[in-house]
Amino acid sequence: MRWPPFEHVFFDCDSTLTTIEGIDVLADTEDKRRRVEALTQAAMDGEVDLDEIYAERLQALKPTRRQVFDLRNAYKRHMVEDADLVIDALHKLGHKVYIISGGLLEPVAEFGISLGVPRDRIRAVHIAYNELSGQWWEGPQTDDQLYLTYTAGALTVSDGKAQIVRELMGDQRGRSLLIGDGMSDYHAAEAVDLFVGYGGVAARAKVREAAPAYLESQSLAPLLALAGGPGALRTLGTWTTEYQLLASKVRHLLHQGAITFNDEQLESRFQKALLDPQ
Repeated sequence: MRWPPFEHVFFDCDSTLTTIEGIDVLADTEDKRRRVEALTQAAMDGEVDLDEIYAERLQALKPTRRQVFDLRNAYKRHMVEDADLVIDALHKLGHKVYIISGGLLEPVAEFGISLGVPRDRIRAVHIAYNELSGQWWEGPQTDDQLYLTYTAGALTVSDGKAQIVRELMGDQRGRSLLIGDGMSDYHAAEAVDLFVGYGGVAARAKVREAAPAYLESQSLAPLLALAGGPGALRTLGTWTTEYQLLASKVRHLLHQGAITFNDEQLESRFQKALLDPQ
């Protein structure tokens, strides 16, 4: 049985492409960290709407321009296993890759570009700084300028990612897949052909129970089997050693049960496709 590929692959960023939640990393005291982490967890678990706590978290933190800038390197240092190679393979296999994040635009965009994702396929939240804070007399963009406000929109509410998916898709043809760890990602399922929950960093019970397919592995490698199907794995097996090893890793992790399903029909189709030598 054939498993048609998903030409458009959308990734969440925090706790999906990187093992950290950027907003939590900005906390410069333990009290702030505990407070912000609790709010983030509640939003990602679907217990509160993201729009209820987005401003509260940033107001509690009031990060400087330098702190936000430094998030770029934190994202890179904590990249999820094989994220860069998976995105590279997807591009070489002919897929289009996107990042949709409720994180801060500057570090998310820089991280995404470092992974090979085109800037015009990355969406996150823009923030502005108070130009009269810090050593304002030294110039318009000093490192110690404090956070002032953010641009509210689809990515600062729990159910807004579907809108961004539709905007990025436009009138393009082809099947689409979105992978993410939080309920805000699951709420975008209506806008794609397949939603894949990701539990390799933060395993959220509500997402695991709701997602048609669920990937629970420290490596993102098994996503290639869902996005490209068995045909993609066979193709990777004909490339250089790096990709051959990646294809072998996918098969090993699938055998270990890295992907589970809540949709029996979907699971049956996937398993039959894996067994089909064609």
